[in-house]
Amino acid sequence: MVLAMASCGNAGSQEPEAPPGQQTTAAQEPAAKSEPVKPPAVEPGWPRWGFTHTGVSANNVTERFEQDVADSLARTPMVQNQHIMGFGALNPEPYPGRFYWEDLDSRLNLMQESDATQVITLCCAPDWMKGGPEGPTEESAWDEHLEDAPYPEHYDDFARLAAEVASKYRDVKYFMVWNEFKGFWPDHSKPADYKGYTELYNKVYEAVKKARPDAQVGGPYLGFDSNKSGRSELRGPWGVVNQNSLDAFEYWFKHKKGADFVVVDGASPTDAHQLLPDEFGAVRKFSDVTRWLRDKVGDLPVWWSEFYFVPEDGTRWPADKQLAVQAAAMMEFARSGAATALYWNPQEKEGPCEGCMWDQSTGAPTATGDLIAGFTRWFPADVKLEAVASSDPKVWVLAQPEQLLLVNTADAEVTTTVDGKDFTLRPYEVKWSDR
Repeated sequence: MVLAMASCGNAGSQEPEAPPGQQTTAAQEPAAKSEPVKPPAVEPGWPRWGFTHTGVSANNVTERFEQDVADSLARTPMVQNQHIMGFGALNPEPYPGRFYWEDLDSRLNLMQESDATQVITLCCAPDWMKGGPEGPTEESAWDEHLEDAPYPEHYDDFARLAAEVASKYRDVKYFMVWNEFKGFWPDHSKPADYKGYTELYNKVYEAVKKARPDAQVGGPYLGFDSNKSGRSELRGPWGVVNQNSLDAFEYWFKHKKGADFVVVDGASPTDAHQLLPDEFGAVRKFSDVTRWLRDKVGDLPVWWSEFYFVPEDGTRWPADKQLAVQAAAMMEFARSGAATALYWNPQEKEGPCEGCMWDQSTGAPTATGDLIAGFTRWFPADVKLEAVASSDPKVWVLAQPEQLLLVNTADAEVTTTVDGKDFTLRPYEVKWSDR
């Protein structure tokens, strides 16, 4: 049974023309000489980095494989997230008041074994809450109706389900409400049903807080789509954020009953799969959006529940380039003070698996897994960043008192001086160095 989408996102239409933002080149190292931003207001030792389990994870192979992956992940504990329905979990409430927890139990057990900071996404909704029949979800419904929103007359039912989840999994403290406005925003060229989402959010927030006063609840888990042009205050060389996204966020933020953190997601390519001004320059969107959000929400931590950096139009990059662009994107989250950034782990049981965090055969961490672990170890949310420049702007640098991270954004060998040391980096090399 197919339980996961390849990724979470919707295409949107171009907005009306407006003067484009000032263009730069990716060869310009974006923040080496700027003052580091204020760290986010988070608990001491908050890891910042982590990933979301999708349709296949280590618990879907063998017990031995699961233990090997868990042992590997436990060496660098990070944030791990699981949805309550879909993305590796069957319908948790096939009949009103009758619950099925086996899949969630299995995923949460993997998260516990790997010493994760556990997060649950309160999405998606059982079929009977959105016009479907009672009973286990039918095969066709996973593709056709997984992302439907519950009907308004079932918002209270979904809130009760959320409270049941929070009550059962008492060692999980963090809960994200819904996912990308699924069912509330079918056409991204038009306004979202942000009033409907906010009504659902508020019912869930109050139900979870009543059941678990210690729980931390956040939303709106809203996609910040961007286009090449448009009429929006949030813009940069990478494009212009869809005004409908900003309107939805502003409404939710003004009318929410409460929130312990705010959640968004997004991609550096535009909805038309453009990388502006190029693949490395485009990831500056992540820092610009984070700063915009931090200005709006004050001390509330800003979470990125998903982030994407490869166009979803069939584009394929060599593994070293893909890793370099991912590292550059993660640098932007750190520079701008994002509290959390979760990688959408596209794990498979067999066959090619670009961007997977562990090898499907051995369970050993891949280069992607090592990259996320490295950021978790050296750049947690409360780390002090230091401004360190590269003599060659094609090499990007992220620095803290004990460690440097260098990324060669060029498809050629580059020699540069950083922090008084000379480095020669292979094309698209990602290099860690002690200070």
